[in-house]
Amino acid sequence: MMKLYGANASPFVRKAMAVLAIKQLPYEHIPSMPFSGDQELAKVSPLSKVPALVDGDLNIADSKVICRYLESAYPEIPVYPAGPQQRARADWLEEYGGTVLAESAAGIFFQRFMVPNVFKRPVDEEAVNKIINENLPPILDYLEGQIPAEGFIFGDLTVADIALASPFVNAGYAQYSIDASLWPKLSALVERVKAHSVMIPLLKAEAAMFGG
Repeated sequence: MMKLYGANASPFVRKAMAVLAIKQLPYEHIPSMPFSGDQELAKVSPLSKVPALVDGDLNIADSKVICRYLESAYPEIPVYPAGPQQRARADWLEEYGGTVLAESAAGIFFQRFMVPNVFKRPVDEEAVNKIINENLPPILDYLEGQIPAEGFIFGDLTVADIALASPFVNAGYAQYSIDASLWPKLSALVERVKAHSVMIPLLKAEAAMFGG
């Protein structure tokens, strides 16, 4: 059985878990925190990145690498669109969701959740307001033009949808939600992803961790 290392509240670990669920692949989840000195994680992820996956003799880390491997090794239920142009667009949206979008959403989560609950320091709301009012709007404007008014981006739920929605799950734990009056399509897409049958149990397990 495959093993997946990582904290399930990570947007990147969540993405890998969602792909495994869509593909109906059994696996053992091993909770692991990056850069924590976890020696077992270090054996499969030399950079201490999560998620990390073990499948037989194969050890790999990084969510993009894992998702592409799962698509190639277990193609029966696809999580990427077919065709080179659509696949390239999906790859780009996944990259965008995992970089500039995730970094901004992570900043909100870090300031409003990690700082008071883990580091026991007051929240820097000035930093949060800068993210919400300056950093995020151009990102949200761009994404609003990339997604459909209804359904998922490529028809069925794919990695692209998950990569764009997942950072907002974390921001939601920090009392942030997309302004649906300004970005209605993106707001609706995030809610559709969260309501998908593969996501509901993952998010329910997370909510229990956060006291929800």
